[in-house]
Amino acid sequence: MSVNLRDFQQLDAKYREKRRGRRMNSRVHVRLEWESAGKREFIEAHTRIVNPYGCMLVMPGAFEIQQRLALTNLCTQASNAAVIVWKGNHQPEGWEYGVELVAPDMDFWGLEL
Repeated sequence: MSVNLRDFQQLDAKYREKRRGRRMNSRVHVRLEWESAGKREFIEAHTRIVNPYGCMLVMPGAFEIQQRLALTNLCTQASNAAVIVWKGNHQPEGWEYGVELVAPDMDFWGLEL
């Protein structure tokens, strides 16, 4: 099956329309907290991409899709409930994860998006 450039451009535009908000490459230091076996756990990580509704970040450890957690922007100290919605590629510093903010504050990242 062959796909011509025009078909590819139309497909790319279709998927771009589904994405909410403008994405920005940005490294923001964050802390994630969750409960496991009745115990509070946390890890610090950094984002690769942010948008008003969430981020893509890299962190060590294995997390499940739909894992609920609290995400804190360590630059602004703002916190928000979040859910892991995507697991990507393994990088030297950990796995890529897509995290969606549950009730996003449009200024959560402290950036103009």
